[in-house]
Amino acid sequence: MNLLEQVAAWFADPAHWAGPEGVPARLGEHLYYSALTLGLAAAVAVPLGLYVGHTGRGRVAAIAAAGALRALPTLGLLTLFVILLGIGLMPPVYALVILTIPPLLAGTYAGIAAVDRQLVDAARGLGMTEWQILTKVELPNALPVLLGGIRAAVLQVIATVAVVAYINLGGLGRFLIDGLAVRDPVRLVAGAILIAVLALAVDGLLALVQRFALPPGLKTSRSGRDREAIEAGPLAPAG
Repeated sequence: MNLLEQVAAWFADPAHWAGPEGVPARLGEHLYYSALTLGLAAAVAVPLGLYVGHTGRGRVAAIAAAGALRALPTLGLLTLFVILLGIGLMPPVYALVILTIPPLLAGTYAGIAAVDRQLVDAARGLGMTEWQILTKVELPNALPVLLGGIRAAVLQVIATVAVVAYINLGGLGRFLIDGLAVRDPVRLVAGAILIAVLALAVDGLLALVQRFALPPGLKTSRSGRDREAIEAGPLAPAG
């Protein structure tokens, strides 16, 4: 029996789909860690990105900070937080939040900064307040880039959340770490497949949300290019 057949047999085994160590339980843990990380990162990155994109203040500092955060090694940062704060759920979540802020910040800033300034000037000329300009003019027009940044951040989180199993937490990464520990390539490959399938499924779901959430006038082919611009460099306004 070759490796692929062994992996197929692993998935067909009911024992791997039941109990606290089964695939559904590990999937639930993985989604919980991912949602917690994204929620905390968004609470920091989105307001900051809106402020920088709308006012233009602190742009250089935001670019420098986002670039520095992107360069941090995931496992090294995770280890540092565990050493400083101890074993538990929040130390690795804090590490993942730091790594998730850059794509969210980039998407928010780039979306606001890419809005036609003539629209903003016209809104000011009509007497709209800065809050009204942000919420009624800039945000609707920034949605393609902003949602692209969210998709990029979600995919990054789903992939990197697997490392929390390194410090004895759960999630789908548990199959990877345990497979490495006992030199079980079948479990290792099964874990990698589960994470890849989850990432593809969530990305497809977000693509549908992005498609139906945008106003008809904003559903253009530029969204793909915007997403590429977000992933290519921090805080680079999409063209």
